Amino acid sequence: QVYLVESGGGLVQPGGSLSLSCAASGRIFKINAMAWYRRAPGNQRELVARITSGSTTNYADSVKGRFTISRDNAKNTVYLQMNSLKPEDTAVYYCNADVVTLPNLRRVDSWGQGTQVTVSS
Repeated sequence: QVYLVESGGGLVQPGGSLSLSCAASGRIFKINAMAWYRRAPGNQRELVARITSGSTTNYADSVKGRFTISRDNAKNTVYLQMNSLKPEDTAVYYCNADVVTLPNLRRVDSWGQGTQVTVSS
């Protein structure tokens, strides 16, 4: 069993910043890629940013230059720093991790419960 717990969402004005974090725990042998997705009302879930175990990153075009994904492998934690936020960034943000679990080294696609980010004046 793997658990992902997100924190850091909230309400912010346009142009402001928020930082999200997601900590993984449980029967973890290794975490491969970690990512942040979001789902806005009426929209499908979309990839926001992704980071590999070697810290290679990729971003959705809509957030490039504004968002930064990072990870602390020792803490099994991934972060998302969001700057210059826009109303269209409003969504529920979900953490995702590709986890190799113990004891059988089974690979599991794990998801957090989501955290609301609202950008509004």
